[in-house]
Amino acid sequence: MKAGALNTIFQRVAKAAPMLKMKLKQAGIDDKPEDFIKKTFVSAFYMTTGLVVALFLVLAKFNVLKGIMFVFVPVIFFVMFFYMIRLPDLKISRKEKDISKEIVFAGRFLIVELESGVPLYNAMVNVSKNYEVIGRYFKEITDKIDLGTSMEDALNEAVEFIPSNDFRKILWQIINSIRTGSNVAKSLYSVMEQITKDQITEVNKYGKKLNPLAMFYMIVAVILPSLGMTMLIILSSFIKFELSLTILLALAGFLGFVQFMFISMVKFSRPAIEF
Repeated sequence: MKAGALNTIFQRVAKAAPMLKMKLKQAGIDDKPEDFIKKTFVSAFYMTTGLVVALFLVLAKFNVLKGIMFVFVPVIFFVMFFYMIRLPDLKISRKEKDISKEIVFAGRFLIVELESGVPLYNAMVNVSKNYEVIGRYFKEITDKIDLGTSMEDALNEAVEFIPSNDFRKILWQIINSIRTGSNVAKSLYSVMEQITKDQITEVNKYGKKLNPLAMFYMIVAVILPSLGMTMLIILSSFIKFELSLTILLALAGFLGFVQFMFISMVKFSRPAIEF
């Protein structure tokens, strides 16, 4: 297939995903949608080729039917492609969690600055110097203002590409206050109260989730292995079943996998909140 035909396909795929451009911007990926799809296609092709070759060599070593591998090549490729094309969503999720860790502190810092009589621009500059994640977004806003963009336009541009609903609420409130001429600090105070309540609700939900997860861990990772191994050893002496080192290592590997899955579940469900 010619390069021109492939580029046409990439452009059509990009047009079929109109939200991809915004997701790339929110994820901090500078590629155009068609270029990102092209890179994803090439990466998926190389990964599929490497995986197929490795599996083919393994099957060849054990004299297993190797021709069946080529039937699964398209399936493996599409799984790889659609998995890798979700990279922007993964990065957006990580950025949103990082923002959530600082949002309450940065918001309160901004309110204190404004209530102390510091101008809005200077307050945003101070936030950019004191907070690593949220500070980068405020620095982009202040840099645009320094280059001649009005504060309202700079904030509007930032709102479109910030991957956090709570952060967008803060910026929207600042924009509305600028338009109406109202007190920015008082407007932000009500927004921060709502964001704080939402985070407390998330923490309470997380606490309720931990109870069944802890019960699952006690049964599967503590009680079942200890009692199960004891019963297995007793039964093996009756039915003359030899517990080889391979079987014991396989059981240990399974238990390790269960432990890893449990830790991943707890880590994934934990709200991205710092206290």
